[in-house]
Amino acid sequence: MNKYIKTLFLAVLIGFTACSDEFLTVEPTSSQEAGGDATEGAILSNLGSAYQILLFDSYADFQYNSVTFMSDLLSDDVYKGGGSAGDQQVLYNMSQYNLNGDLTAGGLWNIYYAGLSRCNGVILACENAVGVDEDKLNQFKAEARFLRAYYVHWLWKFWGNIPYFEEELEAPYFAPQFTADQIYAELIEDVNFAIEGDKLPLQTSAVDDGRASKAAAMMLKARIVMYQKDQSKYAEVLADMEEIYNSGEFQLADYASIWDRAGEFGSGSIFEANHLAEGKDWDAAWTGYGTNLPTFISPNELTGTDLLSGSTEYQGGWGFGPARTEIVDIYEAGDTRLAASVNQFEAGTYTARFQNTGYFMAKYAAREEYNDAPYTADLNYENNVRIFRYSEALLNAAELIVVHGQAATSGLTAETCLDAVRTRAGVASIPATAENIKLERRREFFGEGMRYWDLVRWGDTALLNESIPEFSSERTWDETRKYFPIPQSEIDRTYGEFKLVQNPGY
Repeated sequence: MNKYIKTLFLAVLIGFTACSDEFLTVEPTSSQEAGGDATEGAILSNLGSAYQILLFDSYADFQYNSVTFMSDLLSDDVYKGGGSAGDQQVLYNMSQYNLNGDLTAGGLWNIYYAGLSRCNGVILACENAVGVDEDKLNQFKAEARFLRAYYVHWLWKFWGNIPYFEEELEAPYFAPQFTADQIYAELIEDVNFAIEGDKLPLQTSAVDDGRASKAAAMMLKARIVMYQKDQSKYAEVLADMEEIYNSGEFQLADYASIWDRAGEFGSGSIFEANHLAEGKDWDAAWTGYGTNLPTFISPNELTGTDLLSGSTEYQGGWGFGPARTEIVDIYEAGDTRLAASVNQFEAGTYTARFQNTGYFMAKYAAREEYNDAPYTADLNYENNVRIFRYSEALLNAAELIVVHGQAATSGLTAETCLDAVRTRAGVASIPATAENIKLERRREFFGEGMRYWDLVRWGDTALLNESIPEFSSERTWDETRKYFPIPQSEIDRTYGEFKLVQNPGY
């Protein structure tokens, strides 16, 4: 577990013990004077601070902010769960598409704006570098711009029309509000910079596990372009997926093995957030390396054995995120992904909580010996969050060929891609139709926060409307729900030419 990112953090002695209440003002992360000369050490200090944002989206800013979980809450895969509808009220309202300016994902907003600011700090330091090798400098710039695009793309997906800045801000620390399309253009500029010119290796070596790679930038570009439905760039994205496929750098690992400790940074991994079982505490809102997600989604007071996998390694948690009962039916007989994706425990071996279905998300579930933190164990599981996997590149390629009519240039076929994913799962070949490719994505990525964004970009949002009184879910999705309401507190503190405008429908 002594991976690159932790080594970098410790080497530069980053101590994020405080963060401003203002989302545009983040405390300095190195001893470099803003705008002054920057040594390689100062650049690495800033770069380490930028990477650490990856570790903050389960608990930071005194809130539970898992972007993976929040994304799944919006989908038709899981319910909110927990103690009651009012337990983490914002999450329940989120699942019902019923947020407002005073009840929105403010923690996620603050975390990713901190990420934007820290990435800007890296880029500024690179512009003022002294005595740094040019190849290293280009790599650092590419890493920072990849990370900036990654953080901003979440702000763009959730809020659309957002403040954006790339320079150091002066008091009163306001930035102009961009439209969603303007943000898209900025994202493309950043990911293209990271991809072009071989500034980054296609895949990192073991010593650099956790760092950005060219393949990771390609995967991020694919998500951004396909969500924007920018047909003019589909051919570029397919070419990127072909390059990943033809490189031979990635293989599909046994599915169950992906999610345990030994599977971290495995052959099918393109980019992961490297969590470690240490450092987070309730009173320290911007510190540490662990994740709270396993505690959050595991059944309460668990004592039983998982009926699907037969495993006894799972531990109890808080009972959020129960899987919907219909999820088990999307998997065919013999599909090994079911037992790796869903846990089922016998009634009476855990405490049933709100919206209980008897099924839970397995990939990031709490496991024995994955948490030896000396304190605040609930916040400090070491489960890495898998952000980009090779199977996504394959299914992206299949979709681009079949659904969007793109022609592969290297002989790659949609059937080849779909067959590879299904063969690894232990199920037979099926035709590479649009319907089958969409369903395969749901099976492959259940519990990874992708289903909702797929439904929105496909225009399949009618599947999100429901009236299920027995599970306290009554919701209707329309285009005004595509974006969250901007936090009212942010609107209230801006004025003049920088006055934030609330998203339509709120």
